[in-house]
Amino acid sequence: MLRKKILFVVLSLFLLSCITQKNDFREVCFKNFCYHVEIVETGQERAKGLMFREMLEANQGMLFIFSEEDFYPFWMKNTLIPLDIIWLDEEKKVVFISEGAEPCTREKCPLLAPLKKSLYVLELGAGEVRRIGLKEGESMIFK
Repeated sequence: MLRKKILFVVLSLFLLSCITQKNDFREVCFKNFCYHVEIVETGQERAKGLMFREMLEANQGMLFIFSEEDFYPFWMKNTLIPLDIIWLDEEKKVVFISEGAEPCTREKCPLLAPLKKSLYVLELGAGEVRRIGLKEGESMIFK
C-alpha cells in the first residue's frame, strides 16, 4: 500500500511539473512592431514547431535559433494555420521571406527554402509581413 502511495505522489509531481513547465518566451521587434515569441533551440522542438496548433495570436510567433548559419528549409506538414516565415542572418537582418505559407495535409509537402544562409527563422501568422511592411535587409531586435 505504501508503494502505491509513493508511486502516486511521484507520478502526480511529474505530471504537475509537465503541466506547469513554461516555454521560453522573449520579445522581438521590427521597427515599432513587437512579437512575443516562443524560443525553439532543440532538434525535437524544431521538428514539431507550430504543428497541430489551431491558432496563433497576432502578436505571437515562434523563433527558431540554430547553432550556425546555414540553409534551413521549412515545410508546413501538419501545420494547421497559414504562416509568414522569415529567415534572418547572424546579424539579425532579414535575408528571405516566405509570405502566406499554406498548411499541408498531404504526405509529401513542398519545402520552403531560403536563397541565403540564416541563423534564425521566425514564424508569424500569415499577413504580418505585409501588415508591418517588412522587407529583406531590415533588422530584428531582441528585447
